[in-house]
Amino acid sequence: MPMPTAPISTPTPEEALRRALEAHGQRYTEQRAAVYRYLCAHPTHPSADEVFLAVRREIPDISLATVYKALETLVQVGLVRKLPYADGSARFDARTDEHAHARCRRCGRVWDVPLDVGRLRAAQVPEGFEVEAVHLELVGFCPGCSSAV
Repeated sequence: MPMPTAPISTPTPEEALRRALEAHGQRYTEQRAAVYRYLCAHPTHPSADEVFLAVRREIPDISLATVYKALETLVQVGLVRKLPYADGSARFDARTDEHAHARCRRCGRVWDVPLDVGRLRAAQVPEGFEVEAVHLELVGFCPGCSSAV
């Protein structure tokens, strides 16, 4: 008779955070946890300032510098993607699977776009070139902004 197998459980964001921080020699802090919880709950690709204003409701004495440091740590440990822009601004995404983004040039809103990574990897790249990651951004105007153009 085969042995029953335990169901595979997906770690909670809190568990994923603890594991990732420990694996990179970083400490778990409530500030980092609050920033990560916010990003996981709000897939709107917020800026650091938006994260700061939201997390400050939970931790009133948190500083903007602490939020910036927490975001950079979350990027370093692979739990968050930083979406940098040419103007020096950035947005943050807790979704780390392969996907693209569509960004409105007028309002700045960012949407997730499904991405067929297998097809992109099969695209013509130099012979011997090994694709590790794909970063694709579609830039234009969202429906609300395109009518105002």
